Amino acid sequence: METVERVRAALGDAVRSRITGPDRDRRATELFDRPGPHWFGADRPVRVVHSDASMFIGGLSALLLQTLHPLAMAGVAQHSDYRHDPWGRLQRTADFLAATTFGPTDEAERAIARVRAVHTHVHGIASDGRPYTAADPHLLRWVHLAEVRSFLAAHSRYGQVRLTPEQRDGYVADMARIASALGVPAPPLSQRGLTDQLRAFRPELRPTEEARQAVRFLLWDPPLEAVARPFYGVLAAAAVALLPAWARRPLRLVAPPLVERFTVQPAGVALTRLLAWAAPPPNRDAALDPARSTSAS
Repeated sequence: METVERVRAALGDAVRSRITGPDRDRRATELFDRPGPHWFGADRPVRVVHSDASMFIGGLSALLLQTLHPLAMAGVAQHSDYRHDPWGRLQRTADFLAATTFGPTDEAERAIARVRAVHTHVHGIASDGRPYTAADPHLLRWVHLAEVRSFLAAHSRYGQVRLTPEQRDGYVADMARIASALGVPAPPLSQRGLTDQLRAFRPELRPTEEARQAVRFLLWDPPLEAVARPFYGVLAAAAVALLPAWARRPLRLVAPPLVERFTVQPAGVALTRLLAWAAPPPNRDAALDPARSTSAS
């Protein structure tokens, strides 16, 4: 048993160091242990989804999907240091999700303000000559839709708690609160609304050279030690399998359905269970106790 616990601790520390960074203990106290008003109560679906290990797969799938919008991808290519600091970007994204989902209201508001401030500096000219800005509500909507669709799809396939249709709609509605605070007008409030808004974007989507480079980096050239690459390979395959067919074809990420059903999906389940065992979510009892926390939603 001691050997098992040592393996578990080592794997958990490796995962947490990648996701939350060196300051994880202090941030955990700030976000998870403080009582008071929160945007979302303990019973909200967003907390169920965002505390599940399936988010690892959903997050990568969201990044792949987002590359298909030329203007959104231009902003990433020209302003993001994802090639040289991919873990820093991941840690900032994880911190934003934790702050808005689980943190007290003041932490959620600070996280929103930081992102909005960064967006004011992200602007330029895409390779096709069109101007873009990260503060554009239309591009903010695309990023939001890709994330919600991917997180929900990952949880549906790999999550440990099955959501009802009503809870799935509730997740979309919860995420709409975050999107509205970021500047997205009229974000979807249900799965049907999510599908409709995604469909409206499809005429704008196409793979650019910048998108192809990002996909290659995300899937085949991440900065990982050799021992971690087999696990990441499973993660990447599962993330690709979550993409809708209309997104996979232009990215040339097509695989035989039977291979995905009988190989990728079981491997993805095993990986998420391993991650949940090694790095369970922080103890959020204090923050989630209804007697100590009042939902602001």
